[in-house]
Amino acid sequence: MAQFKPKVISLNKKSGQSFGFFLRVEHGEPGHLIRSLEIGGPAEMAGMKDGDRIVRVNGTFADDLPHSEVVEIVRKSGSSVTLHILNADSYKLAKEMGVSLTGTSSRPAATGLPNQVPKPKLCYLVKSGPTFGFSLKSVKGEVGFFMVEVAPGGISHKAGIRVNDRLVEINGESIEGLLHHEVVEKIVQAGHSMMLLLVDHEADDYYKSKKMRPTAAVATVKYLPHEPRVAEMTKGHNGYGFVLKEDSVERGHYVSEIERGSPAGRAGLHDMDRLVAISGQEVDSCNHEKVVDKIYQSGNSCSLLVVDRVTDQMYKLGKASPMLFLEDMQETVMESNLPPSYTDVVTLPASPTLPDRKPKLCRIVKTSASFGFHLNGIQGKQGHHYINEVVKGGAADRAGLADGDIVVLVNSVNVESCSHDEVVKMITNSGTTLEMLVARREVYERLKADGRQFSTQMSVESVYAQVIPRSIREEKQEQDSRPDTPSEGRERASSTSSNSSTSSEESIDERF
Repeated sequence: MAQFKPKVISLNKKSGQSFGFFLRVEHGEPGHLIRSLEIGGPAEMAGMKDGDRIVRVNGTFADDLPHSEVVEIVRKSGSSVTLHILNADSYKLAKEMGVSLTGTSSRPAATGLPNQVPKPKLCYLVKSGPTFGFSLKSVKGEVGFFMVEVAPGGISHKAGIRVNDRLVEINGESIEGLLHHEVVEKIVQAGHSMMLLLVDHEADDYYKSKKMRPTAAVATVKYLPHEPRVAEMTKGHNGYGFVLKEDSVERGHYVSEIERGSPAGRAGLHDMDRLVAISGQEVDSCNHEKVVDKIYQSGNSCSLLVVDRVTDQMYKLGKASPMLFLEDMQETVMESNLPPSYTDVVTLPASPTLPDRKPKLCRIVKTSASFGFHLNGIQGKQGHHYINEVVKGGAADRAGLADGDIVVLVNSVNVESCSHDEVVKMITNSGTTLEMLVARREVYERLKADGRQFSTQMSVESVYAQVIPRSIREEKQEQDSRPDTPSEGRERASSTSSNSSTSSEESIDERF
């Protein structure tokens, strides 16, 4: 079972600055969402992530408050605010399970860890000799079969099996109610390899007290020898550089035709990797079109959970989902990064403030008209590309662009050596969402003189954006904020602007 342990984060800002995030409510998404984190801003520097949910503000439980009240609490906080947050997956799971978040504590238990429900464990065994290296026994007056004669350092011991573990399943099938010789026969029939589900004494007592049967759906996979892989990718000029195919026989979505040197290749994807999840959302039940659509909706970056053939077969043998790997990863991170208490965190030193003149990372979402700016440069030549004719109140203006800003990165790609036509094409092909790192000329020249390399990871100046409520009527007329087919742009002399529709989400944005 996942742990619902909020992180406690204290943010500080100077007068006139922001905390560096949007607080949003979105159609179809529960909770108060963190969005549009500024790279190098107080929120991002403190470890907040896109999609995190705010549970408390300054100790006040906020999850069941109207959005406007949460906004007001943050605003009245002045130059500092303390937030209790959960990541998106934990928050959604808590809601699905009906877990109350009002009682979630910000202080670790006496052991240093949150109170945890003991988990069953999946153990994968492969013979290296005539036996698997364990024996079974039954105990008079106790239900079940227990592991004995587990040799230290042997096959079973290395697979995570310990003496007196109770056997629950063999290859995904319950052995409850079977006789001793029937269980032995199942082990013999398993052949060279098998997956076992077991509970230790603590877990066994817990499930018996709850009158529940442990299953692989809530097991830990930390003992399994083969792991799924998480591929984090940022889209390049030609996309991610792989083809996704659906196999009706194997029943899955498979990666193929990986381009050499592409984002997919650099992220470690391999031919015939099976795609399990996109951004933490399982896709096994989705058809091919739905999966492709999810990748498009992820924008310029996405996170894929994949398994190779060996790992896939191992999980399927135990009728278990590789999603268990993500849950184990999440709990490991939470256990290694336990937050301080609320009373402790409010006394922490202020977050480091940012210099006044930095590059700006601007995320621009088209309005129904355009991005709201022109790109100037010399046709056919490489050199400085700069912003001109920023439309007052337009998308670029709200995102912080200003006339004269020099464009350094477009969607994380450095364009300093690109021709004007190449930069125009990159902007046009970006769809409805565009991310640019820009700098005032004096800032750009100073950093270049210092030999600095530009990247989205460098500290940046705060970027502000205006709140634009979106009507339900607009939501029905529009598709997604990142459609499959990019909107066409128009080019005028040596400058460029682009046209598109607005974002499809019914949302309320508040800038902090």
